Amino acid sequence: MLELRTPDPQQSHRLRLNTLIKLRWLAIIGQSTAVLVVAYWLEFPLPVSICFALIALSAWLNLFLAFRYPATHRLRPFAALCIMVFDAFQLAGLLFLTGGLTNPFALLLTVPVVVSATSLPLRMTVFLGALVVALATLLVFFHMPLPWFRGTELPMPFVYVAGTWVAVVSSIAFTGVYAWRVAEEARMLANALAATELVLQREQHLSALDGLAAAAAHELGTPLATIALVAKEMERELADDPRWHEDVTLLRSQSERCREILKRLTSLSTESEAHLAQLPLTSLIEEVIAPHRDFGISIKLEPGERLGSEPVGRRNPGVIYGLGNLVENAVDFARESVTVRWRWNDSNVALDVVDDGRGFPPEIIDRIGEPYMSTRQGAEPGGGLGLGLFIAKTLLERSGATLSFRNAMEPGKGAMVQVIWPREMFVDPGAIPERMFDRV
Repeated sequence: MLELRTPDPQQSHRLRLNTLIKLRWLAIIGQSTAVLVVAYWLEFPLPVSICFALIALSAWLNLFLAFRYPATHRLRPFAALCIMVFDAFQLAGLLFLTGGLTNPFALLLTVPVVVSATSLPLRMTVFLGALVVALATLLVFFHMPLPWFRGTELPMPFVYVAGTWVAVVSSIAFTGVYAWRVAEEARMLANALAATELVLQREQHLSALDGLAAAAAHELGTPLATIALVAKEMERELADDPRWHEDVTLLRSQSERCREILKRLTSLSTESEAHLAQLPLTSLIEEVIAPHRDFGISIKLEPGERLGSEPVGRRNPGVIYGLGNLVENAVDFARESVTVRWRWNDSNVALDVVDDGRGFPPEIIDRIGEPYMSTRQGAEPGGGLGLGLFIAKTLLERSGATLSFRNAMEPGKGAMVQVIWPREMFVDPGAIPERMFDRV
């Protein structure tokens, strides 16, 4: 059984330093442009020197990180959090100098939280979000006047400032949760696809053993031929020596036996390779269900419509693994029996796996096949994560199949999984892109 390891969360949450550096340069350019436009084009009174001091501090940090670490360096989550905390304080300082939450750029306080939500663990994002909310709250009461025309002020009603605070907090909460959810689903999908690649690699190694055996036979053929020749010469020379004749004869006979074994291994990879690569649909079904017959659950076979000749496809480890996983799930959740039905016609090749269990819960039936999601009620502790079903679905869809999950409408039946291939995809190997199974 292949062990599927969950990737280290510390590795999946490491953010590339170069990404933060580029984002900060973009912020520095925007902040500098805003200060220059307000101070020298609109000619609003503004503490330009202090504003540029804060901007320069951010630029110096960028330069230090760029020269100190390589572009491919990935930050640990805590280090990335420290950098984002600095960004939040730097932006809050600029807002303090330019009107606090009355400044229309106050909404940019959400940016560090969104970046954190996409790349850092949830607890760190919650901490950063709480910090930014606290800074926004302080900016409601403590800030310098909003830059405006000389000799005049633009007082904002407290209701307006409070509304801005609510907008900032709401944006932090909504965009933070949304970004974290999307990023977490992407990480889960990537981890599940990595597990799929491990399964493909294992199946590919198994299918390559006959080629390795043929290569070994070819390499060992020459030294064995030399051993056989020397043994024959020794047998002829020692024919009259009772001490060594029997041993030499045994040596020659065993060398001949080795050569016969290697000859059969070579022929296995040449003469019968095309025959072994073909697998009729009924043989495929028998190969899939055979490992699951001895678990106390009856497996019933029910052939359906069979128009035309039986479809014969190419032996595909991914298809065998995927169908085997569907049958295994059905056996796990069945009460007494599992029914496997198959049919074919000129257009399609179909296979149904039906159990007599409780079926799929209605609330998750539309999301079955997603990674890391339990698909049945009453799953064993620590199990039912949906990763195996996701791998099976991915492998079968790569072969050209379409899968549907539903509850059977027949009395005494539970869950039903239907797999349908277009006949040309099942029969013709050329219709299935081989490179999909050669990526590992």
